[in-house]
Amino acid sequence: MSDLILMPCYNEAKTLPGAVAEVLRWRGEADVLVVDDGSQDQSLQLLAGFPVALLRHCNNEGYGQTLIDGFAYAATHRYQACVTLDCDEQHEPHLIPRFLAELSDCDVVSGSRYLEASEGIPPLDRYQINQEITELLRSLTGLSLTDSFCGFKAYRVAALDRLQLDEPGYAFPVQFWMQAARAGLRVKEIPVSLIYKNFCRRFPGSLNTPEIRRRYYLRVIEEEAKKWQKS
Repeated sequence: MSDLILMPCYNEAKTLPGAVAEVLRWRGEADVLVVDDGSQDQSLQLLAGFPVALLRHCNNEGYGQTLIDGFAYAATHRYQACVTLDCDEQHEPHLIPRFLAELSDCDVVSGSRYLEASEGIPPLDRYQINQEITELLRSLTGLSLTDSFCGFKAYRVAALDRLQLDEPGYAFPVQFWMQAARAGLRVKEIPVSLIYKNFCRRFPGSLNTPEIRRRYYLRVIEEEAKKWQKS
């Protein structure tokens, strides 16, 4: 059984070619899938000529939905493992082999930008919300997380079948961790570099307001906790 590299994409024309080229350099025998979430820039045209598979949303459906659809693709095509990383050049593809190797004794390998000291500096509001939500998830789930929102991960595809993921937006990682703990998935964090290249990048709509984004994450945690209590 082979492995899949899954790259969510939305309006990443500036960084997409470089990111895909580096992934292809370090993918080994893995296939590469780009899930385009209704990009309106030149992202699709720039993919021409790259040996990657493509799924496309006609409209913007959300970061979480790109992952959900990518996981479904991985299951349908019988991949053994799936590595996710973003197209914004803030993840380091040379770590792909390590992520896959670390899956030998767990179900999820998650990158952490805070597991070790780093020279990178994140936007303050993102760091503060990440730390608050990560601490809450630790207390609720018992998982030893230090970075709940890093998108650089590796998963056993068979393990994902035990989850019922349906959060289409940026709170997807929150839902994922709640369900992963409930399902008893074996989780490991490994350190990754803290890289921010675009401090002007915005969340869509009202989510760019930190307090609204925080309340959104907390609402999803509450909803998942209620499901847990009913089971």
